[in-house]
Amino acid sequence: MSAKGFKGRFVRVFIYILLTLTAITSIYPIIWIIMSSFNPGTALYSTTLIPKKFTLAHYTELFVKKQFGLWYMNTLKIAFFTMLLSVILVVATAYALSQFRFKGRRFGLMTMLVLQAFPGFMTMIAVYLLLLQLNLLDTHLGLILVYSGGAIPGGAWLVKGYFDGIPRSLPEAAKIDGAGNMTIFLKVMMPLSMPILTFIALSNFIAPWMDFILARLVLRSADKKTLAIGLYEMVTGRMNTEFTMFAAGAVMVAIPITILFMFLQKYIIQGLTEGASKS
Repeated sequence: MSAKGFKGRFVRVFIYILLTLTAITSIYPIIWIIMSSFNPGTALYSTTLIPKKFTLAHYTELFVKKQFGLWYMNTLKIAFFTMLLSVILVVATAYALSQFRFKGRRFGLMTMLVLQAFPGFMTMIAVYLLLLQLNLLDTHLGLILVYSGGAIPGGAWLVKGYFDGIPRSLPEAAKIDGAGNMTIFLKVMMPLSMPILTFIALSNFIAPWMDFILARLVLRSADKKTLAIGLYEMVTGRMNTEFTMFAAGAVMVAIPITILFMFLQKYIIQGLTEGASKS
């Protein structure tokens, strides 16, 4: 075997080993948390990965002993309205930046690009004070507005890149036929932008669904808790050791996200790649 052939085979073997290790480290925690949710008792520790006895008691106790249904509906409400408002704000901003030329456009684009370099938690104190002054602290509306506003810089850049890839001859032809800007936006640009709209909608649904830091900062009342806060409180403190119930809750949280990814993965990949390549 030549040196070149040996090197190529060595690289392939290394890649296969790396991919196998990556798959194991990614899948094992998921299997472990699913199996733990069926394990009797409250401790996550088990001598075997597969429980000797399976039980659904933890899933039942989530709704009987805890306010899991309330947390679920609160999170669903926040995630849905955040997704709706974010898509409107992001698409309107991206459309204006892509299709119109106005003073300050370049500065606005650069400002949004720079803002993405700062982690969201750096604004926590400012967000807290702003919501306090607006009487929106401890409200779902306040949290929805914070999530939606934070989605604009990154999302607008991505959607703008997608809009830039649509031939300008299409909106120009519509203008010649007498269509206004709103008609062009709704009947020409939107139907051609389904992949990127799907990606933006899904990413802005997942963000509040999984977030803990901002939700913990803004929400204080027991009846306004989200899934992340409620599950976290199950396993914090000396008296809270309901680890198997926490595992059952984690499985319930992952189910809707998994279903959405399975059905929308085609649009997600297409929207992300086409939007990113043109940014």
